[in-house]
Amino acid sequence: MPGTILVTGGAGYIGSHVVRRLGERGERLVILDDLSTGNRDAVLHGDLVVGSAGDFHLVQSLIRDYAVEAVLHFAASTVVPESVEQPLAYYRNNTLATHALLEACADSGINIFIFSSTAAVYGLPEEVPVAEDAPTRPINPYGSSKLASEWMIQDLAEASDLRHITLRYFNVAGCEPEGRIGQSTPDAHLLIKVASEVALGKRDHLAIYGTDYPTRDGTGVRDYIHVEDLADAHLRALDHLRVGGASAVLNVGYGHGATVREVLDTVQRVHGRTLPIQEAGRRAGDPATLIAQADKIQRVLGWQPHYDDLELIVRTALDWESRMSGKGGGND
Repeated sequence: MPGTILVTGGAGYIGSHVVRRLGERGERLVILDDLSTGNRDAVLHGDLVVGSAGDFHLVQSLIRDYAVEAVLHFAASTVVPESVEQPLAYYRNNTLATHALLEACADSGINIFIFSSTAAVYGLPEEVPVAEDAPTRPINPYGSSKLASEWMIQDLAEASDLRHITLRYFNVAGCEPEGRIGQSTPDAHLLIKVASEVALGKRDHLAIYGTDYPTRDGTGVRDYIHVEDLADAHLRALDHLRVGGASAVLNVGYGHGATVREVLDTVQRVHGRTLPIQEAGRRAGDPATLIAQADKIQRVLGWQPHYDDLELIVRTALDWESRMSGKGGGND
């Protein structure tokens, strides 16, 4: 029988969706989350332990007490503007915590590790769609802290029996279709989340940052992926490593993108009302287009998206936002 899976950050937005999917297929789970941004109500399966993924002795005891076989590492700080303002906090919460977690894994003989990374490691890519072997030149501490973690994982794998899948997410959006869990990140900056909050009256307006990009309508293009498809990628990564599959770094995206205006038009159409939108200048460091080259993950893991529909992504995000308004809370 497979051992227990340790999920760090499993009470957060993406982690809770993966925990739900793992629990539904009968996996034994222990979730480690400090609840700084996550929510205990988001954990629908397994045992929740409140604590830090960077606590070496706590992780070591969980690995021993729960007979942990594999680690899925989501715990991190993820807000790009905040990382610019508080760079050392991001290196502490992301890079140093990952170091301690890896040390505990190495000490305990864990050899299956799945890491939540980001397209921010690419910075301003010279070519799009961007492939996994493109230069990694992050332009903010968030991306740098994740890339440093990737390097540690790869170096440990070279020096030990550790096998890993590192997943570089593009623009994750949407929520679980049945509405049991979703995204409630405070002061969110992600477009679909912000637009949904504006639609439900939680913000008074939203801004389009840059209308003069060399794109089809002048606004930035991003590869939006539904969180359910991202969760499926993690399950496939776990299955791949369990049967002896090789380590890999993989983009997780759909391989095509939508402009900011297209996203907002979709939100307005699904919501049935016009949103208060303002236009502003470009933000420093925003690429005109950021789209994944997504064929490698399909080849290595056999992953195929099932929610590749912008209207569906928007509808699930709006539905969740509406449920949060009705119950006065939610899950990060």
